[in-house]
Amino acid sequence: MGSVGVQIVCVALGVLGLIGVIVCCAVPRWKVSSFTGSNIVTAQSSQEGLWTTCVVQSTGQQQCKNYDSLLVLPSDVQAARALTIISCMISCLSLLILFCGADFTTCVQNEDAKPKISLVSGVGLLLAGILVIIPVSWSAHNVVRDFNNPLIAAGQKKELGACIFVGWGAGVLLLLAGGLLCCFSRPQSGSSGGTAKYYSNNASAPGKNYV
Repeated sequence: MGSVGVQIVCVALGVLGLIGVIVCCAVPRWKVSSFTGSNIVTAQSSQEGLWTTCVVQSTGQQQCKNYDSLLVLPSDVQAARALTIISCMISCLSLLILFCGADFTTCVQNEDAKPKISLVSGVGLLLAGILVIIPVSWSAHNVVRDFNNPLIAAGQKKELGACIFVGWGAGVLLLLAGGLLCCFSRPQSGSSGGTAKYYSNNASAPGKNYV
């Protein structure tokens, strides 16, 4: 079983990764306006997220609007909504499981079961990290592809928003936490329970003699 210090570090990394996924899911900063080429109008800029699109004036005033329909959204946005929410749910569940199976808690009294519980939590954090990296990478690929497309006008091009980088960072933190848990929470190959049972069975039959 891994040390208590490693488990505490994994909990901290998991909590930070979960916060990053929540910020990435809620904040409308996946795509921002690009001011390149002949597009020198800086009086307002647009910001797009998973749930809303916002227009920010040069005076600081911001107006946001929800998307009209789910069916008109691009496929990458629809997938990002589902994957980030699933990642949040798996991260929360994995952290709760980790708290139950950690060495610094007494929720589980069976010491042999704690490594298995921590291992399940590590696998869940790995899965949550992968689920958040996929949508942000997909969205970043589409933004870069459209930015380099000469057929798209300069005023319609977008750049990578802050949520893309936050999502990458959150995914790396979750992967790191899950990897550490999987490495330091391997169940022991041998168990004393079977040996004790073997001797107790032999002791219960004193009348038998073996040559």
